[in-house]
Amino acid sequence: MRVLSGRLKAVLVATLATIVLVGVLAPAATLATDPPGLSRFMYAMGQVESHGNYYARNSSSGAYGKYQIMPSNWPSWALRYLGSASAKPTPANQEIVAAGKFRSLYASLDSWRRVAYWWLTGSSQATGWSAYATSYVGKVMTIYRSAAAAPAPPAPTVKAPATPAPTVKAPAPAAVVAATRATHRYPETSSKIAYRGTWRTAGFPGYAGNAAKYDTKAGATATFTFTGTKVVWYGPVGPTRGKARVLVDGKYLKTVDLYARSFTARKAVFSKSWASGGAHTLTIQVLGTAGHPYVAIDGFTVVD
Repeated sequence: MRVLSGRLKAVLVATLATIVLVGVLAPAATLATDPPGLSRFMYAMGQVESHGNYYARNSSSGAYGKYQIMPSNWPSWALRYLGSASAKPTPANQEIVAAGKFRSLYASLDSWRRVAYWWLTGSSQATGWSAYATSYVGKVMTIYRSAAAAPAPPAPTVKAPATPAPTVKAPAPAAVVAATRATHRYPETSSKIAYRGTWRTAGFPGYAGNAAKYDTKAGATATFTFTGTKVVWYGPVGPTRGKARVLVDGKYLKTVDLYARSFTARKAVFSKSWASGGAHTLTIQVLGTAGHPYVAIDGFTVVD
């Protein structure tokens, strides 16, 4: 759940107490039959919450991951669905915890619309929703109805600690080493980004942290300084979006065209990788495209 507004304190305390108690008494049982459309609903929620980004973090609330789970909820949910309150929010663990929570919510609310509303507000009320909440639920259900069938989500399991056998470790292949590298997210407000021009802030729920920086004037620049093996620029695309030149380490690399027939709030619009880590700069230069000049930054991710 991303936000806490609309929830009575007494309900919050009682709910969390129940979850913790159940988690301590016994691991959650796997349901014989999943709710109808669970995998499609999870896909829809992941798209609306983070565009499927397992490393997205809301800079205001601290909500993290593909489903934007609040840090105050993670320990009790991880205890119940993973068997450990200290389990890390890895992509696999996020899927297991979210699947378990969605199963539980559907069992009590009996409607994916009400589950989506609960995820946003923490409330189980069936009527009297705000315009924003109604719009949010509408987005989820639109994607849910149009999504193709996806693989079934993992069932909650609790694994007993395994006794490791003595092994002789061989040097890790390069692919394995790359997979273990950490990914760091830098929002558009990061001190590592130097803006020149008249960059303004645009608020929208689809952006990570609900905000992005944009400019429309030719010559405006944003320079991101970082150290790593890969960098990704995230931003919106749509009918009002224009072109930007991208320079890496001061050298022109390509021109990115952000125009699209329909609006998408957050998309990986540019990426660059290196064989080994190092210090780099990425500069975005607005070209002021006639008729659709907007260029926006919704942050960067960097792989160590």
